[in-house]
Amino acid sequence: MPGAGEATAGLPEAGGAGVAVRRTLLNLAGPVTRPIGSLTAVRTRAPEVVLTFDDGPEPGGTDRVLEALAGRRASATFFVLVDRVRRHPALVREVLAAGHEVGLHGMDHRRLSKLAPATVRTLLAAGKRELEDLLGIPVRWFRPPYGAQTPAVWRAVRRQGLTPVVWGPCAWDWLDRPVETLAGQAARGLNRGAVLLAHDGHAGPEDGADDGPRPRFDRGDLVARILTGLDERGLRGRSLSAALAAGTPWTTPWFLR
Repeated sequence: MPGAGEATAGLPEAGGAGVAVRRTLLNLAGPVTRPIGSLTAVRTRAPEVVLTFDDGPEPGGTDRVLEALAGRRASATFFVLVDRVRRHPALVREVLAAGHEVGLHGMDHRRLSKLAPATVRTLLAAGKRELEDLLGIPVRWFRPPYGAQTPAVWRAVRRQGLTPVVWGPCAWDWLDRPVETLAGQAARGLNRGAVLLAHDGHAGPEDGADDGPRPRFDRGDLVARILTGLDERGLRGRSLSAALAAGTPWTTPWFLR
């Protein structure tokens, strides 16, 4: 998730007109830039959006999100931290058992763009290997912590056979705000094929992060409100793989420090 001091740097809808213009130009570049792109959306005719959750697994967060998703028969992609998976292996298995998918978010939540390239390669290889050993299935997706990705990080991700996945709309749910405010924020730009960034956990110092105080709101309540908003618009929440079954990936360059 974007950190306390990076709330605008990692979000495509934040930062004013300059960011919007830059992303419009990248989208127009289309086939030229796609080979060096990260997945930002799904091109689909199905009434679906992609739900993604970062920074878990976390008791009191992941389990509440799972309950909300089950109540609406929605699926999602959970980008997990391996250091947390070690602490809560049963919880990540519960994510899979409920029909969701798991992607890699990192060994921990350190900003990869600040690390030496050799360290990034080592961390990615170790994280993918350990997560696949635990799950017993291949891991396809990777989301860089904070969305921080340089060309060197992007190359390291691709060399591990992973696809970098970023986002469009964002719930801003690392902030302790009323759930109705966060749900309204998540709805901005949440159109067919969009990839929503939300969280089932909160990275802290034990994860190599300094993201401010832990939010106190109920993450399950937030997800339920987001899903209600989708229902009212005739949309469904799906995992990335499920959405791609009826669509194609849309990629653009995404390089942030």
